[in-house]
Amino acid sequence: MPSPSPSCQARVLSRNNLITNTSGIAPGYLQANLLILPSKHARDFHDLCRRNPVACPLLGYTTTPGNPHLVQPPSCIQNPDFDIRTDFPKYRVYQHGKYLATRTDLLDIWRDDYVGFLIGCSFSFEDALTSAGLQPRHQKTGRIVAMYRSNIPLLPAGVFASGSCIVSMRPYREEDIEAVRNVTRPYLATHGEPVAWGWGAVEKLGIRDISVPDFGEPPTFEGGEVPVFWACGVTPQMAVESAGDKIEDLVFAHEPGHMLVTDLTSDDLQRL
Repeated sequence: MPSPSPSCQARVLSRNNLITNTSGIAPGYLQANLLILPSKHARDFHDLCRRNPVACPLLGYTTTPGNPHLVQPPSCIQNPDFDIRTDFPKYRVYQHGKYLATRTDLLDIWRDDYVGFLIGCSFSFEDALTSAGLQPRHQKTGRIVAMYRSNIPLLPAGVFASGSCIVSMRPYREEDIEAVRNVTRPYLATHGEPVAWGWGAVEKLGIRDISVPDFGEPPTFEGGEVPVFWACGVTPQMAVESAGDKIEDLVFAHEPGHMLVTDLTSDDLQRL
């Protein structure tokens, strides 16, 4: 019997609460962010993703409301031993647009009308950066990547009538930025190349204090480094916040930095 793939092993570890920060886990496999919401809002969220493909690149979704085991396209999760309620390391719970709690599974609060969406994650190209001699600082230090609320507006869809994008940040020397852009550009399904860089971008993006991220952990800079920003898959959580009371039911998302490892690899990028 063949051994489980690294992606399947990572999901089992997540299910058993044995890993948290998934940066660097299962190199070469694409990782995913999460949003789960009632099926009556699924079309609006799907439209939001299509209108905002850089911030919310759609990798996969559950096709049958209430079925936590089946994801389309089938290549996204190939092993039948899958459960969207348990296979992320941590989950965030929202109601009326407000964050309520973080949990390790959703088993006892799952309902039969929920639909899940998997959104591309920038962790997916970090292995390629490392191979190019550009390993992200947060991997070296074992920290969670810094993420910030920005002033980049989302194009609205249905109940998601407003909101702005989250950006993740990795420090790089200015002379390395072109190489960083070249490495990450092919990863369109997982946010692609940076949206902004340099110290001037901090103010332009509306970030108040680079040392105090809204999600993740504070970054460290070395001499000659500047911030480099990517669109981030925590953005759907900001869309849920902006929807507020328009969504009365519980909504679930991943805890930032705690992703699902899919069965897709960098070789699949041209087909996504």
